[in-house]
Amino acid sequence: MSPMEMGIRRLAGTMVILSAVLACFVNPYWIILTLFVGINLLQSSFTKWCLAEDIFSWFGVER
Repeated sequence: MSPMEMGIRRLAGTMVILSAVLACFVNPYWIILTLFVGINLLQSSFTKWCLAEDIFSWFGVER
């Protein structure tokens, strides 16, 4: 598994956990962040383009 793929999986997992915790303890509207992450993962499976991949490459993460 490439460093880019590991980074994207870690970012997505962290965002889902964080938004679920925030939705439980702060405000239920934080669940929208979980929906955004899921929609982004789904669209990237169809389009083969992921914004997180572009951002990681700007920071020098290898593909």
